[in-house]
Amino acid sequence: MSDTGRTEDDGGVRLRLDIAYDGAAFSGWARQPGLRTVQGALETALATVFTRWGAPPQLTVAGRTDAGVHATGQVAHLDLTAEQWAALARPRRPTAAGTTRDPFAGLVRRLNGLAGPDGDVVVRRASVAPAGFDARFSPVWRRYRYRVADLDAPRDPLRRGHTTWYPGRLDQDAMGRGALRLLGLHDFAAFCKPREGATTIRTLQEFRWDREPDGVLVASLQADAFCHSMVRAMVGGCLAVGEGRLTPDRLDDLRVAAERTSAFTVAPARGLTLTEVGYPADDALEARAAQTRARRDAEGHRPGDVSPEDVAATPTATADGGR
Repeated sequence: MSDTGRTEDDGGVRLRLDIAYDGAAFSGWARQPGLRTVQGALETALATVFTRWGAPPQLTVAGRTDAGVHATGQVAHLDLTAEQWAALARPRRPTAAGTTRDPFAGLVRRLNGLAGPDGDVVVRRASVAPAGFDARFSPVWRRYRYRVADLDAPRDPLRRGHTTWYPGRLDQDAMGRGALRLLGLHDFAAFCKPREGATTIRTLQEFRWDREPDGVLVASLQADAFCHSMVRAMVGGCLAVGEGRLTPDRLDDLRVAAERTSAFTVAPARGLTLTEVGYPADDALEARAAQTRARRDAEGHRPGDVSPEDVAATPTATADGGR
């Protein structure tokens, strides 16, 4: 199976999965021994579905979220052998004359029943991936949202697992000014948890703060990729600005210094949700994946190797890392 998508010579097929999950009960995305993770739950389900047809498929994800982080727009791919694809597409009962069986409806139903019987992980859609599609290397951007309820917003117990309750009043305008200081192509070392051999240079394309009608503050962020803990650290910095402990200019100074700082606290995981992953047009997917793999900075690192999704596959790193 090619790492760029479907192959025509062996009959294998690459599938795309669109996934949503509540991260509260998961120790992040990445499989970890003895812990419940999103990848582990889904790959165990895949192993059951394809138990009679060779080695179980493995998932490649667009973003390895940390413990407690949610997703409504996660994307992953898996490669099926010709035998597995034939088994998936084979009708298990007679179909009405003139009808065509949808091989994906049964797969989605079985994965959801096995991986998330309580509904905390849901495969929303399964489809044949376009040629050249790679869930991890083909994206051109990722989007996150972060919800904060300060003292001027209601404490909604039904949203407590997806909202950080902040024990102070926050100045939205100041937070917005701080967010603007961070836009662009920069070294975000001050906002990234160090990872050996990984660059912290990213292009932050959007970062803004809005108040919803009920008063909850929502941060919207988009970048080509995010390094480890970058989203939660930038949100934490803006919270310090909103409370008056830092100025927007000071937040910019910290960015320029490009060193990990203790001037603010990384925001909790529960307020963060991966909402969407952006891909180019189908005819540009393979070129984008090749570009992402090959592009290196002056030190030989590849932007995108550590994204807001990429977390060390250890319980400690996953629990305290963050997007």
